[in-house]
Amino acid sequence: MEKDFKKWNDKKNIINSITEIPNFHEREIWICFLGLNIGFEQDGAGDNFQRPVVIIKKFNNDTCLIIPLSTTNRRGRYYFAFIFESDVISVAVLSQAKFIDARRLSFVIGYINEIDFSNLMKKFKALLP
Repeated sequence: MEKDFKKWNDKKNIINSITEIPNFHEREIWICFLGLNIGFEQDGAGDNFQRPVVIIKKFNNDTCLIIPLSTTNRRGRYYFAFIFESDVISVAVLSQAKFIDARRLSFVIGYINEIDFSNLMKKFKALLP
């Protein structure tokens, strides 16, 4: 499938001009403008190139580290599954952790509970050298 990088670039120019930075916190799940990426990198979906993400580290009011979420039930070293809402399994794709500017955050949709967040962080940290 051919990717429309021009369409994403146009959207990225709009996102870059956002002046109101959202207030965000660790453990929150946001819809995020992830964009159109290269190869196996996690893409956003739809006309806005969005995907849910969990914020795992807030560095300051403008930047954070996120992990994209998927509803595809994958297992293994690079995935962490948890129940988010209404018994729907969400899967954090640990290998796709990404540093982002807060302007990419569109709107908050909820939280990962404290126990799941602690377990996600243990599994994520175990991947680091």
